[in-house]
Amino acid sequence: MSIIFEEDIKSIIKDFDMSVFDGKTVLVTGATGLIGKLCVKSLLNSGYNTQIIALVRDGEKAKNLFGESKRLSFIIQDINQRISTSRKVDYIIHAASTTSSRDFVEKPVETIYTAFNGTRNVLEFAKNKRIESMVYLSSLEVYGVNDFEDITENSYGYIDILNPRSSYSESKKMVETMCISYGSEYGVPVRIARLAQTFGAGVSKSDNRVFAQFVNAVINKENIVLHTKGKTKRNYCYTTDAVRAIFTILTKGENNNAYNVANESTYCSIAEMAHLLENEDTKVVYQIDNVNRGYNPTVKIKLNANKLNSLGWEAKIGMKEMFERLIEDMKN
Repeated sequence: MSIIFEEDIKSIIKDFDMSVFDGKTVLVTGATGLIGKLCVKSLLNSGYNTQIIALVRDGEKAKNLFGESKRLSFIIQDINQRISTSRKVDYIIHAASTTSSRDFVEKPVETIYTAFNGTRNVLEFAKNKRIESMVYLSSLEVYGVNDFEDITENSYGYIDILNPRSSYSESKKMVETMCISYGSEYGVPVRIARLAQTFGAGVSKSDNRVFAQFVNAVINKENIVLHTKGKTKRNYCYTTDAVRAIFTILTKGENNNAYNVANESTYCSIAEMAHLLENEDTKVVYQIDNVNRGYNPTVKIKLNANKLNSLGWEAKIGMKEMFERLIEDMKN
Protein backbone atom coordinates (compact mmCIF):
# COMPACT_ATOMS: atom_id res chain seq x y z
CA MET A 1 0.00 0.00 0.00
CA SER A 2 1.48 3.33 -1.08
CA ILE A 3 2.01 6.39 1.11
CA ILE A 4 -0.58 8.25 -0.99
CA PHE A 5 -3.18 5.53 -0.42
CA GLU A 6 -2.48 5.56 3.32
CA GLU A 7 -2.90 9.35 3.34
CA ASP A 8 -6.22 8.95 1.54
CA ILE A 9 -7.51 6.53 4.18
CA LYS A 10 -6.53 8.94 6.96
CA SER A 11 -8.18 11.88 5.19
CA ILE A 12 -11.51 10.03 4.91
CA ILE A 13 -11.43 9.13 8.59
CA LYS A 14 -10.56 12.72 9.47
CA ASP A 15 -13.22 14.32 7.27
CA PHE A 16 -16.13 11.95 7.92
CA ASP A 17 -17.65 11.08 11.30
CA MET A 18 -17.03 7.33 11.24
CA SER A 19 -18.70 6.88 14.65
CA VAL A 20 -22.01 6.36 12.79
CA PHE A 21 -20.70 2.87 11.94
CA ASP A 22 -19.71 1.99 15.51
CA GLY A 23 -21.25 -1.37 16.43
CA LYS A 24 -22.61 -1.82 12.89
CA THR A 25 -21.91 -4.43 10.23
CA VAL A 26 -21.25 -3.23 6.67
CA LEU A 27 -21.31 -5.48 3.61
CA VAL A 28 -19.19 -4.20 0.69
CA THR A 29 -19.50 -5.88 -2.70
CA GLY A 30 -16.71 -5.42 -5.25
CA ALA A 31 -14.49 -4.97 -2.21
CA THR A 32 -11.17 -5.26 -4.08
CA GLY A 33 -12.14 -2.68 -6.68
CA LEU A 34 -10.94 0.92 -6.62
CA ILE A 35 -13.85 2.30 -4.57
CA GLY A 36 -14.63 -0.87 -2.65
CA LYS A 37 -11.15 -1.31 -1.20
CA LEU A 38 -11.01 2.30 -0.01
CA CYS A 39 -14.39 1.86 1.70
CA VAL A 40 -13.18 -1.32 3.43
CA LYS A 41 -9.82 0.16 4.45
CA SER A 42 -11.44 3.28 5.86
CA LEU A 43 -13.94 1.26 7.89
CA LEU A 44 -11.18 -1.06 9.15
CA ASN A 45 -8.92 1.79 10.24
CA SER A 46 -11.60 4.07 11.71
CA GLY A 47 -10.90 3.11 15.33
CA TYR A 48 -14.52 2.09 15.86
CA ASN A 49 -16.03 -1.34 16.39
CA THR A 50 -17.31 -1.77 12.86
CA GLN A 51 -17.65 -5.25 11.39
CA ILE A 52 -16.96 -5.48 7.66
CA ILE A 53 -18.03 -8.27 5.32
CA ALA A 54 -16.18 -8.06 2.00
CA LEU A 55 -17.75 -9.86 -0.95
CA VAL A 56 -14.96 -10.77 -3.39
CA ARG A 57 -14.27 -13.19 -6.22
CA ASP A 58 -10.60 -13.75 -5.41
CA GLY A 59 -10.07 -14.63 -1.76
CA GLU A 60 -6.28 -14.73 -2.00
CA LYS A 61 -6.15 -11.28 -3.57
CA ALA A 62 -8.46 -9.92 -0.86
CA LYS A 63 -6.40 -11.40 1.98
CA ASN A 64 -3.20 -9.97 0.52
CA LEU A 65 -4.86 -6.58 0.15
CA PHE A 66 -6.58 -6.33 3.54
CA GLY A 67 -4.60 -8.67 5.79
CA GLU A 68 -6.28 -10.25 8.78
CA SER A 69 -8.62 -8.59 11.26
CA LYS A 70 -11.17 -9.88 13.73
CA ARG A 71 -13.53 -7.24 12.33
CA LEU A 72 -13.18 -8.36 8.71
CA SER A 73 -14.62 -11.47 7.07
CA PHE A 74 -15.04 -12.53 3.45
CA ILE A 75 -17.78 -13.93 1.27
CA ILE A 76 -15.86 -15.43 -1.65
CA GLN A 77 -18.11 -15.81 -4.69
CA ASP A 78 -19.24 -14.25 -7.93
CA ILE A 79 -21.82 -11.48 -7.52
CA ASN A 80 -24.05 -13.43 -9.94
CA GLN A 81 -24.50 -16.13 -7.30
CA ARG A 82 -27.05 -15.98 -4.49
CA ILE A 83 -25.62 -14.22 -1.42
CA SER A 84 -26.03 -15.90 1.95
CA THR A 85 -24.76 -15.31 5.48
CA SER A 86 -26.35 -15.92 8.87
CA ARG A 87 -24.86 -12.70 10.23
CA LYS A 88 -26.82 -9.52 10.81
CA VAL A 89 -26.04 -6.78 8.28
CA ASP A 90 -26.85 -3.11 8.88
CA TYR A 91 -25.47 -1.38 5.76
CA ILE A 92 -24.65 -2.43 2.20
CA ILE A 93 -22.36 -0.69 -0.27
CA HIS A 94 -22.92 -2.32 -3.66
CA ALA A 95 -19.79 -1.49 -5.64
CA ALA A 96 -19.43 -4.64 -7.77
CA SER A 97 -19.61 -3.80 -11.47
CA THR A 98 -17.96 -4.22 -14.84
CA THR A 99 -15.82 -1.09 -15.32
CA SER A 100 -13.78 -1.67 -18.48
CA SER A 101 -14.95 0.18 -21.59
CA ARG A 102 -13.42 -2.60 -23.68
CA ASP A 103 -15.64 -5.14 -21.91
CA PHE A 104 -18.72 -2.99 -22.58
CA VAL A 105 -18.03 -3.48 -26.29
CA GLU A 106 -16.50 -6.97 -26.38
CA LYS A 107 -18.55 -8.55 -23.57
CA PRO A 108 -21.85 -6.63 -23.57
CA VAL A 109 -23.91 -9.66 -22.50
CA GLU A 110 -21.71 -10.29 -19.47
CA THR A 111 -21.79 -6.58 -18.66
CA ILE A 112 -25.60 -6.62 -18.60
CA TYR A 113 -25.93 -9.80 -16.57
CA THR A 114 -23.36 -8.73 -13.99
CA ALA A 115 -25.32 -5.52 -13.42
CA PHE A 116 -28.78 -7.07 -13.49
CA ASN A 117 -28.32 -10.45 -11.79
CA GLY A 118 -25.68 -9.19 -9.40
CA THR A 119 -27.82 -6.34 -8.13
CA ARG A 120 -30.90 -8.54 -7.94
CA ASN A 121 -28.95 -10.86 -5.63
CA VAL A 122 -27.88 -7.93 -3.46
CA LEU A 123 -31.44 -6.55 -3.29
CA GLU A 124 -32.89 -9.95 -2.39
CA PHE A 125 -30.28 -10.24 0.34
CA ALA A 126 -31.11 -6.73 1.57
CA LYS A 127 -34.84 -7.51 1.56
CA ASN A 128 -34.31 -10.49 3.85
CA LYS A 129 -31.87 -8.81 6.24
CA ARG A 130 -33.88 -5.76 7.35
CA ILE A 131 -30.91 -3.48 6.75
CA GLU A 132 -30.75 0.19 7.75
CA SER A 133 -29.74 1.35 4.26
CA MET A 134 -27.99 0.40 1.03
CA VAL A 135 -26.15 2.45 -1.60
CA TYR A 136 -25.95 1.30 -5.21
CA LEU A 137 -23.01 2.76 -7.12
CA SER A 138 -24.35 3.94 -10.45
CA SER A 139 -22.78 6.19 -13.07
CA LEU A 140 -23.09 9.50 -14.88
CA GLU A 141 -23.59 7.38 -18.02
CA VAL A 142 -27.29 6.95 -17.17
CA TYR A 143 -27.76 10.52 -18.45
CA GLY A 144 -26.67 9.61 -21.99
CA VAL A 145 -26.37 12.30 -24.67
CA ASN A 146 -28.01 15.30 -23.11
CA ASP A 147 -29.32 18.68 -24.24
CA PHE A 148 -28.46 20.09 -20.82
CA GLU A 149 -24.93 20.83 -19.72
CA ASP A 150 -25.82 21.30 -16.05
CA ILE A 151 -27.17 17.88 -15.08
CA THR A 152 -29.42 17.48 -12.07
CA GLU A 153 -30.78 14.12 -10.95
CA ASN A 154 -33.75 14.25 -13.34
CA SER A 155 -31.96 15.52 -16.50
CA TYR A 156 -32.21 12.39 -18.63
CA GLY A 157 -30.94 12.27 -22.21
CA TYR A 158 -30.73 9.87 -25.13
CA ILE A 159 -28.93 6.49 -25.21
CA ASP A 160 -28.61 4.51 -28.44
CA ILE A 161 -29.99 1.11 -27.38
CA LEU A 162 -28.78 -0.51 -30.64
CA ASN A 163 -25.14 0.17 -29.77
CA PRO A 164 -23.46 -2.70 -27.83
CA ARG A 165 -21.48 -0.06 -25.88
CA SER A 166 -24.82 0.88 -24.31
CA SER A 167 -24.75 -2.42 -22.41
CA TYR A 168 -23.22 -0.50 -19.50
CA SER A 169 -25.35 2.65 -19.45
CA GLU A 170 -28.63 0.85 -20.16
CA SER A 171 -27.98 -1.83 -17.54
CA LYS A 172 -27.15 0.87 -15.00
CA LYS A 173 -30.47 2.57 -15.80
CA MET A 174 -32.42 -0.68 -15.50
CA VAL A 175 -30.74 -1.55 -12.21
CA GLU A 176 -31.56 1.89 -10.80
CA THR A 177 -35.21 1.20 -11.62
CA MET A 178 -34.89 -2.22 -9.99
CA CYS A 179 -33.47 -0.61 -6.83
CA ILE A 180 -36.35 1.85 -6.66
CA SER A 181 -38.83 -0.96 -7.36
CA TYR A 182 -37.49 -3.03 -4.44
CA GLY A 183 -37.78 0.09 -2.32
CA SER A 184 -41.36 0.71 -3.40
CA GLU A 185 -42.65 -2.86 -3.31
CA TYR A 186 -40.61 -4.42 -0.49
CA GLY A 187 -39.47 -1.44 1.54
CA VAL A 188 -35.76 -1.98 0.90
CA PRO A 189 -34.05 1.24 2.08
CA VAL A 190 -31.94 1.87 -1.02
CA ARG A 191 -30.22 5.02 -2.26
CA ILE A 192 -28.28 5.58 -5.50
CA ALA A 193 -24.91 7.29 -5.97
CA ARG A 194 -24.37 8.46 -9.56
CA LEU A 195 -20.62 8.84 -9.74
CA ALA A 196 -18.71 11.00 -12.16
CA GLN A 197 -15.60 9.28 -13.48
CA THR A 198 -13.63 8.65 -10.31
CA PHE A 199 -9.92 8.09 -9.88
CA GLY A 200 -7.15 8.32 -7.33
CA ALA A 201 -4.52 6.30 -5.51
CA GLY A 202 -5.04 2.58 -6.00
CA VAL A 203 -5.71 2.66 -9.74
CA SER A 204 -4.04 -0.31 -11.40
CA LYS A 205 -1.13 0.38 -13.74
CA SER A 206 -2.94 -1.80 -16.29
CA ASP A 207 -6.14 0.27 -16.11
CA ASN A 208 -7.11 1.28 -19.65
CA ARG A 209 -9.35 4.22 -18.83
CA VAL A 210 -8.30 7.55 -20.32
CA PHE A 211 -6.98 9.14 -17.12
CA ALA A 212 -4.76 6.08 -16.47
CA GLN A 213 -3.47 6.14 -20.04
CA PHE A 214 -2.55 9.80 -19.62
CA VAL A 215 -0.76 9.15 -16.31
CA ASN A 216 1.18 6.22 -17.73
CA ALA A 217 2.32 8.46 -20.59
CA VAL A 218 3.58 11.08 -18.12
CA ILE A 219 5.38 8.49 -15.98
CA ASN A 220 6.99 6.87 -19.03
CA LYS A 221 7.88 10.29 -20.51
CA GLU A 222 5.85 9.53 -23.63
CA ASN A 223 3.42 11.66 -25.61
CA ILE A 224 -0.30 11.52 -24.86
CA VAL A 225 -1.95 10.25 -28.04
CA LEU A 226 -5.57 11.26 -28.65
CA HIS A 227 -7.52 9.28 -31.26
CA THR A 228 -10.42 11.76 -31.19
CA LYS A 229 -10.55 15.52 -30.85
CA GLY A 230 -11.29 14.99 -27.16
CA LYS A 231 -14.37 17.20 -27.16
CA THR A 232 -16.30 15.22 -24.55
CA LYS A 233 -16.66 17.38 -21.43
CA ARG A 234 -17.50 16.10 -17.97
CA ASN A 235 -16.52 16.49 -14.36
CA TYR A 236 -14.61 14.07 -12.17
CA CYS A 237 -14.20 13.00 -8.57
CA TYR A 238 -11.24 11.94 -6.46
CA THR A 239 -11.61 8.62 -4.68
CA THR A 240 -11.60 10.05 -1.15
CA ASP A 241 -14.35 12.51 -2.05
CA ALA A 242 -16.33 9.67 -3.62
CA VAL A 243 -16.03 7.43 -0.55
CA ARG A 244 -17.11 10.25 1.76
CA ALA A 245 -20.05 10.83 -0.56
CA ILE A 246 -21.01 7.15 -0.42
CA PHE A 247 -20.82 7.16 3.39
CA THR A 248 -22.88 10.37 3.45
CA ILE A 249 -25.60 8.98 1.18
CA LEU A 250 -25.61 5.71 3.13
CA THR A 251 -26.19 7.43 6.48
CA LYS A 252 -27.93 10.71 5.59
CA GLY A 253 -29.57 10.22 2.19
CA GLU A 254 -33.23 9.63 1.50
CA ASN A 255 -34.54 6.24 0.43
CA ASN A 256 -35.56 5.86 -3.23
CA ASN A 257 -33.40 8.83 -4.20
CA ALA A 258 -30.38 9.32 -6.47
CA TYR A 259 -27.47 11.69 -5.81
CA ASN A 260 -24.88 13.02 -8.24
CA VAL A 261 -21.31 12.60 -6.97
CA ALA A 262 -18.85 14.95 -8.66
CA ASN A 263 -16.44 17.80 -8.11
CA GLU A 264 -18.07 20.55 -10.14
CA SER A 265 -14.81 22.50 -10.40
CA THR A 266 -13.16 19.72 -12.43
CA TYR A 267 -15.43 20.20 -15.47
CA CYS A 268 -13.25 20.00 -18.58
CA SER A 269 -12.86 18.27 -21.94
CA ILE A 270 -10.68 15.22 -22.54
CA ALA A 271 -8.37 17.42 -24.61
CA GLU A 272 -8.13 20.04 -21.85
CA MET A 273 -7.30 17.30 -19.36
CA ALA A 274 -4.56 15.98 -21.63
CA HIS A 275 -3.02 19.43 -22.11
CA LEU A 276 -3.08 19.96 -18.34
CA LEU A 277 -0.53 17.14 -18.06
CA GLU A 278 1.86 18.38 -20.75
CA ASN A 279 5.46 18.99 -19.73
CA GLU A 280 8.89 19.01 -21.39
CA ASP A 281 8.79 15.21 -21.81
CA THR A 282 5.10 14.69 -22.60
CA LYS A 283 3.16 16.45 -25.34
CA VAL A 284 -0.37 15.93 -26.67
CA VAL A 285 -0.46 14.36 -30.13
CA TYR A 286 -3.63 13.89 -32.19
CA GLN A 287 -3.95 10.73 -34.33
CA ILE A 288 -7.61 10.77 -35.39
CA ASP A 289 -8.94 7.43 -36.70
CA ASN A 290 -12.19 5.46 -36.99
CA VAL A 291 -11.21 2.44 -34.86
CA ASN A 292 -13.91 1.40 -32.36
CA ARG A 293 -12.16 1.62 -29.00
CA GLY A 294 -15.33 1.54 -26.92
CA TYR A 295 -15.40 5.29 -26.40
CA ASN A 296 -18.61 7.01 -25.37
CA PRO A 297 -20.30 9.31 -27.88
CA THR A 298 -19.20 12.95 -27.57
CA VAL A 299 -21.14 14.52 -24.71
CA LYS A 300 -21.10 17.60 -22.50
CA ILE A 301 -22.23 16.59 -19.05
CA LYS A 302 -21.56 18.55 -15.89
CA LEU A 303 -23.09 16.83 -12.89
CA ASN A 304 -24.78 19.22 -10.48
CA ALA A 305 -23.94 18.11 -6.92
CA ASN A 306 -26.28 20.49 -5.05
CA LYS A 307 -28.49 17.65 -3.80
CA LEU A 308 -25.50 15.86 -2.26
CA ASN A 309 -24.07 19.13 -0.95
CA SER A 310 -27.34 19.66 0.95
CA LEU A 311 -26.45 16.57 3.05
CA GLY A 312 -23.26 18.28 4.24
CA TRP A 313 -20.82 16.84 1.69
CA GLU A 314 -18.36 18.88 -0.34
CA ALA A 315 -15.57 17.93 -2.76
CA LYS A 316 -12.08 18.73 -1.49
CA ILE A 317 -9.61 17.52 -4.14
CA GLY A 318 -9.33 19.46 -7.42
CA MET A 319 -8.17 18.19 -10.82
CA LYS A 320 -4.51 19.24 -10.51
CA GLU A 321 -4.11 17.55 -7.13
CA MET A 322 -6.04 14.50 -8.34
CA PHE A 323 -3.44 13.90 -11.04
CA GLU A 324 -0.49 14.77 -8.82
CA ARG A 325 -1.59 12.15 -6.30
CA LEU A 326 -2.37 9.54 -8.95
CA ILE A 327 1.00 10.03 -10.70
CA GLU A 328 2.88 9.72 -7.41
CA ASP A 329 0.91 6.59 -6.50
CA MET A 330 1.34 4.89 -9.87
CA LYS A 331 5.09 5.52 -9.88
CA ASN A 332 5.45 3.10 -6.97
